Amino acid sequence: MSEELKKLKARYERLNLLQQVGTVIHSTLDPQEALQLIVREAVRVMNASSGSAVLLNPNTGFLEIHASQGLPAPALNLKLRLGEGLTGWVARTGKPARVGDVRSDRRYVMLRPEVRSELAVPLEVRGEVRGVLNVDSERSDAFDDDDQELLEALATQAARVIHNTWLYEQLRLQAGQFESLAAVSRTINSTLSLDEALDTITREACRLMRAKMCSLMLLDETRAWLDLRACSGAGEAYLRNPRLRVDESLLGTVVRRRKPVKLENIQSSGRYQRVDVARAEGLVSLLSVPLMFTGEVIGTLSVYTAQTYSFSNDEVRVLSAFAELSAIAIEKARLYERVVDVEEQLRQNEKLSALGLLAAEVAHEIRNPLTVMKMLYHSLNLKFPKGDPRTEDARVMGEKIEHLNKIVERILDFARTSEPDLKPVNLNQLVDELALLVRHKFAHAGVELRRELQPDLPAILGDATQLEQAFLNLMLNAAEAMSEGGTLTIRTRAGADEETVVVEFADTGEGMTDEQQQRVFKSLLSTTKAKGTGLGLAIVNRVIETHRGKIQIESRHGKGTQFTLTLPTPVHVTKRD
Repeated sequence: MSEELKKLKARYERLNLLQQVGTVIHSTLDPQEALQLIVREAVRVMNASSGSAVLLNPNTGFLEIHASQGLPAPALNLKLRLGEGLTGWVARTGKPARVGDVRSDRRYVMLRPEVRSELAVPLEVRGEVRGVLNVDSERSDAFDDDDQELLEALATQAARVIHNTWLYEQLRLQAGQFESLAAVSRTINSTLSLDEALDTITREACRLMRAKMCSLMLLDETRAWLDLRACSGAGEAYLRNPRLRVDESLLGTVVRRRKPVKLENIQSSGRYQRVDVARAEGLVSLLSVPLMFTGEVIGTLSVYTAQTYSFSNDEVRVLSAFAELSAIAIEKARLYERVVDVEEQLRQNEKLSALGLLAAEVAHEIRNPLTVMKMLYHSLNLKFPKGDPRTEDARVMGEKIEHLNKIVERILDFARTSEPDLKPVNLNQLVDELALLVRHKFAHAGVELRRELQPDLPAILGDATQLEQAFLNLMLNAAEAMSEGGTLTIRTRAGADEETVVVEFADTGEGMTDEQQQRVFKSLLSTTKAKGTGLGLAIVNRVIETHRGKIQIESRHGKGTQFTLTLPTPVHVTKRD
């Protein structure tokens, strides 16, 4: 009777243990607390000497101790491969192991010389072995079927801990990664310089993926080569790496297939070309993803770890998402550089146009006295006796006067070709396109551009190119006048007489003095600026005049300037013509 009571008491204690463990599991998200309780109580109830919960690290492939009871401190750092020791055998086969005398079992890896028997059972999560729960005893044949049944029940509880913990940890990591992606997106999109954008991308990728090094390579114009454009954490050996052929390199595979590539150890992989560089730099695992923009691969983004690591699918997705944001930032920086180049070309075209207009005005001013000189020369009727050397001088003088006259005529003919090619022009659309062109320059200068455009504004007959040049001049001049930032407001409206369209450019800049306003449009040979050619506003005036329009200026020194352009609508241009 006492034996049955003893067994019943032991069974009750084991059931109570399972209920206690279940309560803890459902009341905490701390896996360490739950696993430590399971191991401690398993050791106590089974009268074992020691025990441990060993989990498979998905990144390294090693079995690592996560909770233990009674093990010496050095043993806690033990890492086993699948199939190594009794624990590794259980993890590989998914079968329990009960050994009465470990000394006679070749699979056993000794942690404590006093151990004689061991019981180990697999930890399965959704049919997949993720670890091992085991207990040891200093007694031979210390564990029976009841002990194995209890340990398997505890392993089921522990598997729930692992599953719940992994779900929680996965969600926590994903939330952190999304937060990092949002922060990184703001960071990489805040710079307009291509080189700065590339450096920021590699630096933030290293931080996001907790990597040792990150490199960014872009395709050249031929799309046959990958060039290293930025690195974070790289040494001299890596920086000296030559460019890579797309059709022959591992990273070229990322470009060709448009898919990520990952390697657990590039130092021992035949697919990685520069193993010597990887060893010199201490690079082990690699994850490389394509940089894609509008469906086209523009390069690769690669991260390297210092230890063997297996990148998860979530990490691949995170880096791929980061690469998409980076590709947008790269193309935005490239676009900004092109915009700056276009602005510079427009400035150069403005200078050329101004020089053309200046030459025409100079030629016009020269032609009047030249005509007088020519008339006087012919009226003198310079004829000298045969053999007189002055005859030749008079002939040369007449030819040179005629030569000068032809040069002046050619200049004037060239200037006449700049007459506007009149076609219907939507001024609102023109203003919107210019706003897109100058947005980065204005943002850099701290200038806010406001547009108050009448939706149903009538079209005008004009030369879109010349009007664009005139409007751009007024916008850039306004930005220069607001050296410490300000606001430029562009308004369009139909004129009160319904025969014109009015465009206003109002800035909050330095304004003009009365003297500057009086001579601002007088001549191409005068200037209102302390620096520069001073030809911009003269060009604006000339363009508006050739469009049969008017330009007015209102300005107070220190209070800003407003230019008001009045241009006729198509019907009234025709009537005037």
